[in-house]
Amino acid sequence: MQVSSVNDVKIYNLSYGKSLPEWLSDRKKRQLQKKDVEIQRRIELIQDFEMPTVCTSIKVSRDGQFILAAGTYKPRIRCYDTYQLSLKFERCLDSDVVAFDILSDDYSKLVFLHCDRYVEFHSQHGHYYKTRIPKFGRDFSYHYPSCDLYFVGASSEVFRLNLEQGRFLNSLQTDAVENNVCDINPIHHLFATGSSEGRVECWDPRVRNRVGKLDCALSSLAEGTEVQALPSISALKFNSSLTMAVGTSTGQVLLYDLRSSQPLLVKDHLYNLPINSLNFHNQLDLVVSSDSKIIKIWNKDTGKLFSSVQPQTNINSVCVYPNSGMLFTANEDPKMNTFYIPALGPAPRWCSFLDNLTEELEESPESTVYDDYKFVTRKDLENLGLSHLIGSSLLRAYMHGFFMDIRLYHKVKSMVNPFAYEEYRKDKIRQKIEEARTQRVQVKKLPKVNKELALKLMEEGDDEAEVVSRKKKGKALPSILGDDRFKVMFENPDYQVDEQSEEFRLLNPIVSKVGQKRKKKLRGEKSDLGQQEEVPEDNDEEPEGRASSEEESSDDDKSWVEEVREKDADRNTVLPQFYQIKAGEEFRSFNDMARKQKLQKTSLEERLKLEEHSETSSMADTAVGSKQLTFTLKKSEQQKKQQQAEREHHEERKKLRRSAGHLSSSRGRGRGWGGRGRGRH
Repeated sequence: MQVSSVNDVKIYNLSYGKSLPEWLSDRKKRQLQKKDVEIQRRIELIQDFEMPTVCTSIKVSRDGQFILAAGTYKPRIRCYDTYQLSLKFERCLDSDVVAFDILSDDYSKLVFLHCDRYVEFHSQHGHYYKTRIPKFGRDFSYHYPSCDLYFVGASSEVFRLNLEQGRFLNSLQTDAVENNVCDINPIHHLFATGSSEGRVECWDPRVRNRVGKLDCALSSLAEGTEVQALPSISALKFNSSLTMAVGTSTGQVLLYDLRSSQPLLVKDHLYNLPINSLNFHNQLDLVVSSDSKIIKIWNKDTGKLFSSVQPQTNINSVCVYPNSGMLFTANEDPKMNTFYIPALGPAPRWCSFLDNLTEELEESPESTVYDDYKFVTRKDLENLGLSHLIGSSLLRAYMHGFFMDIRLYHKVKSMVNPFAYEEYRKDKIRQKIEEARTQRVQVKKLPKVNKELALKLMEEGDDEAEVVSRKKKGKALPSILGDDRFKVMFENPDYQVDEQSEEFRLLNPIVSKVGQKRKKKLRGEKSDLGQQEEVPEDNDEEPEGRASSEEESSDDDKSWVEEVREKDADRNTVLPQFYQIKAGEEFRSFNDMARKQKLQKTSLEERLKLEEHSETSSMADTAVGSKQLTFTLKKSEQQKKQQQAEREHHEERKKLRRSAGHLSSSRGRGRGWGGRGRGRH
């Protein structure tokens, strides 16, 4: 529950707080109510008093027991029983509801006007009948003496549907192009329509003749008002026998006496928004008018503001519970708001406990917030040079300081510090420069302790693929470097990870080559920074007996062996290695790697020519010495016989070949020459 005070009038928002989802089980709801403090403090006056998406209109039955609300999505009507403080029934409809009315004292007879021109009747059990009007409707009213429904909409005609005879009657022809709203006086049953041209026409249902016309558009405009469009009538409401309230699309409310063509009072909401709801509170002679932003409660005789309510969401409709201080609002929000104003009247009979609750809240002290005042201390007054105002009416003592008018404070501050704007501007420029600097590439500085672990965490943080995969799995990547809880691990040498210990080897039996590259990277950073540390030099040459294929091997055992050898080298321990040269092998030096690499880049033809020129055979240098492999392909007996037969055949063809020299006499004549050109007859 939220408590606010406007014009010294307490307003209690009973719908304020979190709302629990409908799909939660009762057990989950009870658990949340135990844990969440905001849910514990909320007041659920009526259970499930909300719509799935939006509530468009809300009304109370004449007996005060049932509250009906229309909303979407999906289009539906909900009925709440105030005696049970819960939902009584819910009915889904085919299309959105433009307007609805309760014909009986309870919920047994309902009429709905849909956006697709259909008029739907519901009885106590549910859907009863459905018909259609000729034009799109916007509003309707029910005339009790004749059982006629009057429909107005996108037409100049007012359609009449008699519920006793079950047929349409002759329409009323108005002078307007379109009619937006209508209402019937509850005492003498005068029918009035509000048009889009800003006129109100009054009709007598007994003779079906127009008895008067009011031009409200010109009366709603004050002198010097800028007119952007012609004000249309957006709300209409009768009170007693002679009073009528008219709401315009420009945010004005006009009070008329039916005996006069001039308004008694014009109240402007000052928001330039259409008035969507008008209600009268006869006990205190108040008018409750609302637009999509605010609800204003004001005196109908003087126009003085009594109080106002401004919800967090836009308002579609307002309903005042009869003879009480409770308001219901239909909003552009799933939750329907309930406001209780004790100054308007007591709480309804079905929630009389609200009176005791509000009395207890009024007895508890509350801190007052002054929006138009600035709190200053004695030191602030000395800096501003206003110490001489202490004790005057311009300062109001409060606790350890004073309240002063905010306009006076700003005026004095601008005079005392005229360069405040320049300082503010420089601070803003400095902030933007700092923000731009943070977007640059920043050099990552490694800590003094556990450098390898820090480098590993940085590389994991930079791995975007890993970040995306973790996000898809719903796991956030922890940043240990930026967490203060792990700060000591990178500052205190006692937390240094000893990779030579037996525990580390048992936990990490296989050391990946990524760790080796990370170590080389650290050594490179140390050499760049000029740190004189004893780092074992890596031999460029391969150790004796180690083949080149081992570097490309991804076998885990070989990687582990390489890691052990590297650690042994770091501990400056040299292990002697012995190899046996077999008989027939020649020992060669390992220092001719450059020549070998150069030969590998040349083509095969150049290498063969080089070997013939130097009269040396190609030797393959390996880890166990130099070897030369020679082999010849042996041909089978069948292949030998086939090659011999081919040679004999070629020799025979050479002997049988004849000369073609005698054909040279026909030189100069084309092919196919026969005395005539080709193609001639």
